[in-house]
This record gives sequence, structure tokens and C-alpha cells, in this order.
Amino acid sequence: MTTMSVTRAQVLKFRWRAHQLDREPGSAAGLADVDLLDFGVQDTGPAAARWALTNRGLTDYDEADTLLAWTLRVSPHLYRRADVAAIATASSPFSEPDAAKRIFDAAKPLTAAGISVTDGLAVVAREQRRIVAKPMVKGALSTALTAALDPPYLRECGPCGCVHCWESSFRIVGLQAGLELQPGTSPPVLQRIPGFRAPLYGRSGADADPQFSVIRNYLRFFGPARPADVAAFLDMPTKVVAAHWPQDTVPVEVTDAPTVRGERFLLAGQLEALTAAPEMSGTTRLLGPYDAYLQARDRPMLVADPAHSKDLWRILGRPGAVAVDGEIVGTWRPKSTGSKLTINWEAWLPVTAGVCSAVAAQAERLATVRGQTLNKVTGG
Repeated sequence: MTTMSVTRAQVLKFRWRAHQLDREPGSAAGLADVDLLDFGVQDTGPAAARWALTNRGLTDYDEADTLLAWTLRVSPHLYRRADVAAIATASSPFSEPDAAKRIFDAAKPLTAAGISVTDGLAVVAREQRRIVAKPMVKGALSTALTAALDPPYLRECGPCGCVHCWESSFRIVGLQAGLELQPGTSPPVLQRIPGFRAPLYGRSGADADPQFSVIRNYLRFFGPARPADVAAFLDMPTKVVAAHWPQDTVPVEVTDAPTVRGERFLLAGQLEALTAAPEMSGTTRLLGPYDAYLQARDRPMLVADPAHSKDLWRILGRPGAVAVDGEIVGTWRPKSTGSKLTINWEAWLPVTAGVCSAVAAQAERLATVRGQTLNKVTGG
């Protein structure tokens, strides 16, 4: 098959539209109209998921129709409640090596004890299900779970000064145990999902409906991509991703991005959307630090300058990104003083007065979403 050549600008425009970041606030018809909810909207930070949905056009929805659970990269993600069974399947490991990779060092003591990782995770899930008969704070669940589990499931935790279940195992089994997180709770409170039978790893990620398949959805939102990119995003072995690679992909090469050379792949049905490259409207967004648009694993595609990349993707104190039509032009940081919110932003690239006005409007909207009043916007 002939490899099609595309430009970096085409890729960014394609992803911007795939993420629906070009839509006006309030233009989304409802939860079903936000495509990213098929993959999950990460909820890390104050009102992070609600802000991500606002940036994708959804400004009003009933929280009762959503569900929050630890899934991809053992991070909290928001979904449509109606999709919970499909999400539980899609977020399950594809195989034993996949399960081991997703929980990192927690797999070693299980293997050493002759316990398969998938069986071990099912044990933890069953115990969580049994213990959480009513809403329970994470610490109380951890204490009860530690008392119920055998040594291969536990670790000595230096920071805590105690023995408890491995954190990765504790989190990753929640949805398989039929549990959800209560939104806005800190420390987290877990509770049973009403009317949902705990799947307990009864199905593999390979059984997922294509709409919710984690491999297909990476390509859908972050294409064109390589198996290694998908694997890094999902904490999966590259071999497992390659073994389950969609058959309906086409090869693409980005010709004007030296740091991302080489063949990449796109779902065939999206090729026209990538190559059409219609005119953009100059949409400016303040993206949260963990917004999905920033989670692509080919970071040089988004930010070529190493110094800017280091600033944006800090390990601690990560800022948000100021983006215009898919191009990241700077960073922003919030500062809260009681009910007042201040936004400080720094432009990396020359920006117009229109972009500055759009940043101010976004800051005003963000303050409302966070239940605060905007104090001021500084920098630029």
C-alpha cells in the first residue's frame, strides 16, 4: 500500500477536530454528542473533566448520567453511565502480559507465588466488591483489603510506613469490582454502581465493541500513530498492541516534522478528514494539564522545541496549554485565593490581540466552571 505524505499542520488540524475542540460552548447536544467519552475524559485536577467537556461544546449535563472510575493508566476517567458495561470490557487487559505491564512491579510477587496476574487481579476485585457494601472512603477500603489479602498481593510502603495492597492493583480493579468513584471526593470515596453486575475480568479488552476499543480510539483521536505510541499511552506491551492492530489502517508519513519521521498509521475511514485540511476558525482554548489533546505520545508532533516541551510536560506542577487551532502557543497556570481565580499565561509564539481576548474569555468561563470568580488575567 502506498504511504501517503501529510504535513504536521494537517495532523494537528485533524486531531483538533477529532477532539471536537473547534466547537462553540453549548453547541454539543448532550453526552452522546461528545466523542471523547467513548475513550474516557481524565478527571485530574479541579473540575478537570467538566472543563474538558466545556471545551468540547458541552456546558450543561446531568452528573447522574456520568460515571467516574479508575481505568486507563489507573487514572480517574469520566464516562457515560449508560456505557459502563462496554467500558469495563474495553479497559480490561488483552492478555496476561498486558495485565502484568499495566500494574508494573505489583505483578512480580504474584508471578513469584505462581499466581497469574489476571487471576490475582480478579481476587482483588472480588474482595473489593465484598468489602464495599456501602460507600467507603479509600483509606478504610485499603485497611480492610489488606486484612483480607495474602502476602503476594501486598507491599511494604515506605511513605505510609505500613503494609497495604499495591496502589496500581488497588485502583485498576475498581470497575471490574463494579465500583465507581464519587465525583469531587478527596480522599476518594468508592461505591457500588447501581444495577451493574461486577464483571470480575470475565471479558478481555479484545472483546470490546469497536466504538470503545482502546487501540482504535487512540488512532481515532491521536492518529496517525505507531503501535509503540498506543502502547505507551495505554501502559500495554507493544507486542500486544501489534497483535491486536486494526486491519483497516493506512500508512501515513509526516514529511515536515523531522523529529517524528517514519511510517505511521491512521484508520482508513479518517483519511479524508486528515487530508481535507479545511480552513480553521482561530479557536483558542485553555487546555487543562491533563486534557486528552495533550496526552498523545508523539510529543514532538505537538511541541517541537525541547525547552517548551520540558515546561509543558513537567513531572510536578504541570501547567495547562494555550492552544489555537491545534497549535500550542503557550502555557497557563491558575492561582486561587478563596473564591477568586487568577490566570497567568505565557506565550511562546507571537499572538494576536484576538488570541489575548479569547484567553480572557476562556479564563472567565473556567472560573465559572470551577465555581469561582475571575480576579484577573496576567501575562501573555
